[in-house]
Amino acid sequence: MTDTDTRTHTSAPPSASAELRAAFREAGLNARVTAPDADTQNPVRVTLLSPTDARQLARLIRTGTKRTLKAARSLREICEGYRFDLPGLRVEQGRITLGPIRIDDAARLARLLDAAPQTTEQPGTAADADTVRAMLTEAFPQATGGGTLSVSVRENTPGLLDLGSIDARTARSLIRALQF
Repeated sequence: MTDTDTRTHTSAPPSASAELRAAFREAGLNARVTAPDADTQNPVRVTLLSPTDARQLARLIRTGTKRTLKAARSLREICEGYRFDLPGLRVEQGRITLGPIRIDDAARLARLLDAAPQTTEQPGTAADADTVRAMLTEAFPQATGGGTLSVSVRENTPGLLDLGSIDARTARSLIRALQF
């Protein structure tokens, strides 16, 4: 370590409580935010909000997540139209989590996204989980204009794959791909 290294300090990111306090202030909401003890994972505490401030906070959250919630709703509807069973489809931390899908549904999804048939797949036979994972992994970015989706094989639950999460933009691209 050089002398310059010891004198150069990079500022630490603001704490969660400081970030929340600033957001409340910027939104004009009156709430006291209590910081946890230093260097712990204790939760940040927010004092009780007045009914007016609580309604405003709810409106701000809905406004901030409106596009994602709308994309999730549209995606759920189009998947139901194709009879894809996605019981885990939900919005989580600003992203749309697709969740578990049956292998036969995932294979149909891959084909709808113009997946190239794999050489190991024989017509009329049930698709193998690794084959379908490969098909989806290849077809998804092409169908969504570069969007990515993690697809994993469930070792302990045969017949299911796990689909990861996508952002609202990628969801809208997926919806467009499935509409045509």
